Amino acid sequence: MKIGNLKIEGHAALAPMAGVADRALRELCVSYGASYVIGEMASSKGISMQDRKSASLLQLSEAERPAGVQLFGDDPQIMARAAEMAMAYAPDFLDINMGCPAPKVAGNGGGSALMKRPELAAEIVEACVRAVPVPVTVKMRIGWDETQLNAPYLAKLCAQAGAAAITVHGRTRVQMYAPPVHTDRIREVKQAVHIPVIANGDVTDGVSAKEMLEKTGCDFLMVGRGALGRPWVFEQISAYFDRGEMLPEPPIEEQMRVMLSHVEKICAYKGDYIGMREARKHAAWYIRGIHGAAAFRSRIGALSSLEELYALARDVIRAAQ
Repeated sequence: MKIGNLKIEGHAALAPMAGVADRALRELCVSYGASYVIGEMASSKGISMQDRKSASLLQLSEAERPAGVQLFGDDPQIMARAAEMAMAYAPDFLDINMGCPAPKVAGNGGGSALMKRPELAAEIVEACVRAVPVPVTVKMRIGWDETQLNAPYLAKLCAQAGAAAITVHGRTRVQMYAPPVHTDRIREVKQAVHIPVIANGDVTDGVSAKEMLEKTGCDFLMVGRGALGRPWVFEQISAYFDRGEMLPEPPIEEQMRVMLSHVEKICAYKGDYIGMREARKHAAWYIRGIHGAAAFRSRIGALSSLEELYALARDVIRAAQ
């Protein structure tokens, strides 16, 4: 697949997930074969006002490329200014968020709220395309609710405004993350435009990845929650597409090793205090579905040091034997 002049190899990318898909997770997923990653969404207003917290979300490392940055907002001029400023971080492409369902984003006109104002959304795309030398992409949902399933129309406008690719999460904003994923609606977007369309929603392994492509006819895949606690999902998807091989879940010892490596990265990048608090949600994802997981959740909720996490990992391995 090509996003503008950017050639993408492989089969699936890591979705931008606020508060989750940070540098540590992005680098880890790339090591398992994620084709590209996108940073956590950053406020265009925050960037344009030189807010340090917003700017930190734009930082990319060489270990995670190809990589894009993602902006949200509802003002074309501010979005274009932020996009221009984001180029200081040398992203390979710029993504515009038109899918976030969070009230603090959509309630202020950004994210999925832009789907209710498609002409404004297209103005934002056009302004950003003019402002930056890299490809501009869009991530959207299938619509605001069941009465406003306008993703094909919005996709056409975005493509006409210069978007190089579109990712579609097969749910409405009202659905949030509840089932089902409407693959037929994603297919309608693919049929509406001539630029690459990436399908997103409940891809968790090689089988679901192949089914998503077959049902939607899309050019590529994006994995979000399916990678939480399971960064090796990208390796599983590649094995299924490339060799028809269904890789099993790694042994519990390997899962715990990956978890420890992941959290060590978080602490290295953000410090132990923040890192260990963020580690709690990741540890809960890593032990999800394993034997005795319920008994470990209270310990996970109180984690405050790497030593406690090492001890937890040892106990999880023992319990699974």
